[in-house]
Amino acid sequence: MDLLPLIVAVPLLAGFVLPLVPKRAERLADGLALLTAAVLAALSIVALRMPDCIYAIGGWNPPIGINFVLDGASKLMLLVVCVITFVITLYSPAYMVRFTGKRKFYALFFLMVAGMNGVVLTGDMFNLFVFIEIASIASYALVGFGCQKEELEASFRYLVLGSVASSMILLGIALLYAKMGTVNMAHLSDKIAAAGGLGGAGPTTPEGKASALLIFATVLFICGLGLKAALVPFHAWLPDAHPSAPTPISAMLSGLLIKTVGVYALARVLFSVIGITPVVSNVLMILGALSMVVGVFVAIGQWDFKRLLAYHSISQMGYIVLAIGLATPLGVVAGLFHLVNHAIFKPLLFLTAGSVEYRTGTRQLDQMGGLNKKMPVTGTTSFIASMSIAGVPPFNGFFSKLLIIIACFQAGRYGFAIAAVVVSILTLASFTKVQKYAFFGPLKQKWGRITEVPATMAAAMALLAVLCLASSALMLKGPREFLLGNAQRSLTERQEYVERVLGNKHAGGDESLKSF
Repeated sequence: MDLLPLIVAVPLLAGFVLPLVPKRAERLADGLALLTAAVLAALSIVALRMPDCIYAIGGWNPPIGINFVLDGASKLMLLVVCVITFVITLYSPAYMVRFTGKRKFYALFFLMVAGMNGVVLTGDMFNLFVFIEIASIASYALVGFGCQKEELEASFRYLVLGSVASSMILLGIALLYAKMGTVNMAHLSDKIAAAGGLGGAGPTTPEGKASALLIFATVLFICGLGLKAALVPFHAWLPDAHPSAPTPISAMLSGLLIKTVGVYALARVLFSVIGITPVVSNVLMILGALSMVVGVFVAIGQWDFKRLLAYHSISQMGYIVLAIGLATPLGVVAGLFHLVNHAIFKPLLFLTAGSVEYRTGTRQLDQMGGLNKKMPVTGTTSFIASMSIAGVPPFNGFFSKLLIIIACFQAGRYGFAIAAVVVSILTLASFTKVQKYAFFGPLKQKWGRITEVPATMAAAMALLAVLCLASSALMLKGPREFLLGNAQRSLTERQEYVERVLGNKHAGGDESLKSF
């Protein structure tokens, strides 16, 4: 239990210490950054084996005090965030040599990681907002880290739209607090359930009508967190932000940030706090399907490697939200499975795109060609990631997409299942184009002298490529139940979440809600 605050405190400490490293000791900064990431990965693995628990900060028990909650969902997300952070940190030292202020980069990088870990662990709505803001503000600065015109414009657009999203989230929290008098997630969930929730059929609402305030707050959360997750039609910031950022940050944004402060936070609020209803479920599925279709159709026409990947992030977020929106046990498991897989193959795709740009100086696919001959590691790992995102067996994306399609059929959502299949075929077509123009075909004369990227960058890509195959094991019953099944139950079994945090004596409603 005492390890939980370290998962947030370690990257926070690194964020403040690394800028103090002398400029001439850049290798020391690299080593400290990698050590920090390794410690975080180790802590997340230890947390995975721990029983579910609550950490009351300062000894103040919930609902009065601030608490961290370790359950199946937070264990899974911590593992994903910390392991992928380690791999991207391994890639960063050699790549970031081309930028000045590497120590400042590490500071912002680990502040973003601290924010994401806080979002995963917190059991408090206001601190959920605080941690979202820590991660978001760091990411705004990192998108514009290169200080070029394109990067600064993308960063400013991201900041403006991100601030709109944050305002919606904060207003939603404020409305709930004004009516409920608490911001503890479990306590809020208990009170909302007693008031009937969005269904409006609780002991304190005998007329069976949901509160307009709760409906409005739910809309604010869907819009605000949907914008953080870059769901269509809230996606306008992402296609510019992801290509403009340094490659390690592109990988973090697409692989981790939009899932953690967007999808995970949205799922936690809707399932664990407010409670899912058929209307909310339909809204999520529609947003997911729109994101899938719009993202892939726009991606096909892109020639900028990183911009193409950015639009595919929107499309793949659609798969996850569609599956979670089904609100069935298999649907949520499938959504979480695809979340894990996307956190592996999408950072790998961005790292390979960054490696190509690192050696060639271009992101335009039609200016590449035949790079496999000079960059075999980059070419091989890019092929593995491309087949993974396209859903080609035996790579991980195939199995999670298959589960999503099966879940749609089981729920009677045949149109969504067909859309998932079609989008997967179009994704394969898009990445066939990437492989053809970037890595296969004749080598252009101007690339005759390029070589493979430095060893640490190649090692990071190779690790993710191995994970693209290894994570397919989550399709097996044992690993699926241990990681995904426990995560699904901790999200969807709302009353158990309340009892876990507050204890049985507190759960079951609150007489102070009669005015709700």
